[in-house]
Amino acid sequence: MALQEIVEQTVSGLGYDLVETERSAGGLLRITIDLPWVAGAAHEQFVTVEDCEKVNRQLQFALEVDGVEYKRLEVSSPGIDRPLRHLADFERFAGHMVDVTLKAALGAAAAAGGPVSANRKKFRGVLEKVGAAQAGVEAGWQIVWSDAPQVKPGQRVSKKRPPPTVHALGFRLDELREARLAPIVSFKGRGAGNDTGLH
Repeated sequence: MALQEIVEQTVSGLGYDLVETERSAGGLLRITIDLPWVAGAAHEQFVTVEDCEKVNRQLQFALEVDGVEYKRLEVSSPGIDRPLRHLADFERFAGHMVDVTLKAALGAAAAAGGPVSANRKKFRGVLEKVGAAQAGVEAGWQIVWSDAPQVKPGQRVSKKRPPPTVHALGFRLDELREARLAPIVSFKGRGAGNDTGLH
């Protein structure tokens, strides 16, 4: 059985979602897990050290049985820059700040007349769902951002100041090379909501 298959079966069998499997130099096998997402749940749950230990023990056994070679196994939670790989990840993190990298640059036609460079591939903005899936066609996605500088805490903002220009970039999931939650640290606490920076 292939490594990915063993890991997926073991992780899902214990009731977790597999986020990433990564083999690094020196024989390190890094597995990233998360708790399954429940749409509309009152509170988001987070992976604990005990969850990682449980998966680690079971994976060590499963990998040994199948004779998979590795020197060190590391099981962890996704962290603040969690990768978004599946449609469910995009559904879950709609409304959050994300970093996306396109497979191909926008191109002159897409950037014509706009403020975005034609050879730009990387964007940071708030992830939004556009429309709904219909007759086998998946819903669209976009990120929305403003290039205006962030207002510093305590800084006075003139009421006459024009609102910042907001940009949007629509994309399909198959156009992305990579998508991750933007690693933004907030000291306001979990109950403060998601600070998108677009006010």
